[in-house]
Amino acid sequence: MPTPTDRPPTRPPRPALGGRPPAPPDPVLQQRAWTALGLGGLSLVGVALAGGLRRSVYVVVATLLIGALAAWLGGTATSRARRAGTARPRSAVPGTILGILGLSFSAVTLIVFAMFWNELSAYSNCLSGANTVTAQQACQHQFSQTISSDIRSLESG
Repeated sequence: MPTPTDRPPTRPPRPALGGRPPAPPDPVLQQRAWTALGLGGLSLVGVALAGGLRRSVYVVVATLLIGALAAWLGGTATSRARRAGTARPRSAVPGTILGILGLSFSAVTLIVFAMFWNELSAYSNCLSGANTVTAQQACQHQFSQTISSDIRSLESG
């Protein structure tokens, strides 16, 4: 009788057709998967480093496109390896996941920009004219008050 501390037997990896382990992936698919991983990471870094209101919209749109490309490259590397009956390239799944994350964060950022563009623009203009820490704090206070009132009006309406 098994005890609660007994572990279930581990299953060996499923062999491919004919009882053999799958062949290694094609080098082209490996390159595609590594490219997906790099682009996925780049899309996340681009979203994180987007600074300056005017230029950040372009950076976020570029990271949206880069994230979509990374997800597509990772997904196609996986599906082509499956179709060819070879092993999946190592970085295909992480590349796809990073691409989807970059795509998602970029889309959310663009939605926030679209919803609060006037407020963000006024805040940017206020900060550009603020020469002291007190003036910068006043800009930040005005911005937070404006956003709070906008969110309250969205909730009530």
